[in-house]
Amino acid sequence: MRITERKYLPEYLKINGNEISILIENFNFSKGNGNFEYLTKASAVYSSNIEGNSIDLNSFMNYELSKEKFKPGKEIEEIENLVKAYEFAQQNELNETDFLTCHRILSKTLLIKSKRGKYRIEQVGVFGKSGLTYLAIEPEFVEREMKQLFSDISKLLKETLTIPEVFYFASLIHLVFVHIHPFRDGNGRVARLLEKWFFAEKLGKEYWKIPSEKYYKKHQEEYYKTLDLGVNYYELNYNNCLEFLSMLPNCLKK
Repeated sequence: MRITERKYLPEYLKINGNEISILIENFNFSKGNGNFEYLTKASAVYSSNIEGNSIDLNSFMNYELSKEKFKPGKEIEEIENLVKAYEFAQQNELNETDFLTCHRILSKTLLIKSKRGKYRIEQVGVFGKSGLTYLAIEPEFVEREMKQLFSDISKLLKETLTIPEVFYFASLIHLVFVHIHPFRDGNGRVARLLEKWFFAEKLGKEYWKIPSEKYYKKHQEEYYKTLDLGVNYYELNYNNCLEFLSMLPNCLKK
C-alpha cells in the first residue's frame, strides 16, 4: 500500500478527527510531562520493553544516576543505543540516509556490524507461540519498497496537513514499514521511532514528547493484534487498518 493514498482518511477523520484536536489542545507539552531528555529515555525503555527487554524505566533511570558504579549488561546497552538513535533523529532531518544511520546506532547489540543500517538480504518472518504468523516481502524487493516509502514520506513532508491528518499518516507509515520488515532485526524499535520522527518534522520538536511507546507497551496485545492484517506481504488487507491507526491518539488520554 502507498502511504500517500487517502482511501481510509475520511473514515479515520470521522472516527478520530475531532477527538485528536481536543486531545492535542489538552495535552501538556510543558514540564508537567517531564523534561525532554527524560521522555526520550522513557520512549527508548518502553520501545525496548515491547521487544522483550526486561529493564523497566525506574531501573534504567537509577542506573543512569550511578552508571559509573556498574558495568552495563546487554539489555542496558540496548536501551542506551536506542536513546542515541532517538537523539540522532531529533537533531537530523527525516530522510532515508539518516534513517539508516538510526538503525545502525540502535542495532549495535542486535546485529553483526555488516547488517546494521543495511536492508536485509534474507527472507524473514514473524513468529508467535504457534509458529509463523507473517512472512515479509522477499529480500530482493526490500530496497525497492523502501525507496518508494521514503519517496512518499518526502512528498507528505512537503504537504500542508492538519494535525489529525499527521496522526493518520504517522500511524500509516508505522504500519506499512512494519509490513515491509526491511531489517534482519530492530524493525519494531525503528518503526516506532520513525512514527515520532514524522510527527516532529511536521509539527515541531515538542511532538517527540507524545507517549506513544508507553501506550503501545501498555496495550501490547492490541498493538500486535491490530498490526496483523494478513499472513504475508501479498495478502495484507488494509481494509482492516483503522483499528491500528486509531490506537495512536489514545496515547494522549490521561
